[in-house]
Order: sequence, then C-alpha cells, then structure tokens
Amino acid sequence: MTPKVPSLKYSPDEITAVWQCASVLLDYPDELLLSRLDMLNEVAASLPAKIGTGLLETIEYLRRPTVSATQSEYVDTFDTRRRGCLFLTYFSNGETRKRGLALLRIKQVYARAGLNLAEEQLPDHLCVVLEFGALTDARAGLKMILDNRAGLELLRIHLREADSGWSGALESVCATLPPLKGNDHEVVARLIAEGPEEEQVGLNTYGMPDVAPMPGGV
Repeated sequence: MTPKVPSLKYSPDEITAVWQCASVLLDYPDELLLSRLDMLNEVAASLPAKIGTGLLETIEYLRRPTVSATQSEYVDTFDTRRRGCLFLTYFSNGETRKRGLALLRIKQVYARAGLNLAEEQLPDHLCVVLEFGALTDARAGLKMILDNRAGLELLRIHLREADSGWSGALESVCATLPPLKGNDHEVVARLIAEGPEEEQVGLNTYGMPDVAPMPGGV
C-alpha cells in the first residue's frame, strides 16, 4: 500500500512517483540508471505537468550520447561545489559536530523502519531520503525533507542558476512540498550570504565527506 503523505497538494501515488523517479535521476549516471530512462519517462509523462515536466527535462538531458561527459558534469555539479551538495544535513549543520547528531537521528529512523544502509552510504543523501520516503515511510521521509528545506531550496536555486540538466528533477521534488515559510526564506538568505557553519576540529566520518559519487544506486 502506498504510504500516506499528509497535507500536500498532490495525491500519495503522484508524490511517490515523483520522489522515486527523482531518487534515481539525481544519483550518479551509470549504465544501470541510463537503462531505466524509458521506464522513468513513462512514469513522468503520466504525472500532472507541474510535477512531471521537470523530471522529463532531466530524463531528456541524460539521454546525451556521451556517458563520460554526463558523469563528469555530475561530479562537477554535485561533488565539487558546496552549494551543489546532495547531503541535506550539511546545509543546516555545516561541518560541525551537530551534523553527526543529525545523521545519527536519521539512521535511527531508518533502523526503526527496518532499513539498514551500506557502510559507505550516508543517510542524509537526497537520493536515499527520497527513496525511503517513496517506498518505506512517506511521513518520516517528508519530515526529513522539511527539516532540511532551506538547504534543499538553496540546492534548487544553485541548479537553476547553473542551468544544470538535473535542475528539472529537483524542481519537481520541490513542487510536491508545501510553500516556503517566513523562517525558511530567512535561512535560505543566510545560507546564500554566509554558507553553512564550519568547525574543523574533532569531526569524524559523519562530517562533510570528500567523497566520489555513489555508483550503483541508493
């Protein structure tokens, strides 16, 4: 049964479809992902335009003939730019000890739902959160996203300003969410002006990772 998502504009089935498609499209573009584009296109085309069009734009972008160029662009977009970070708690906690606690709380939510991540996967990766919300617990997934909404908005703005091929997928995700509230706007403005907090001393592996993309899906 599709998990119920509370107080959102679109139906649970529509939100599940957007989140699941986006969780695939925003992951590292390996051969497996690219082999799924026709299936994802069929799902996205069945959705209302306001939440389906962005997914279709990213799908079209990923049909580029040169896979290596797409992979290189992915790394440049998400792994070498702080504003392009796909790890949600980085925006709200920066490179501080608080981020380790935020990651631990998310892992505890996953564990209660019976989901155990591989050791190399951080639990706040946007693709992991979206897949969890789509397939396991929509209410808990939505809470994770809304708790980190300002960072997600900063990522959306960054991708749009960079005219990124992945912008459409994130626009579709954000279109499923409630409008930004006053405090969210203030936090986004602060993040744009100052960036996330930094605290280099005493960080462990739960700090901001200097990692390669996550091949093989979530």
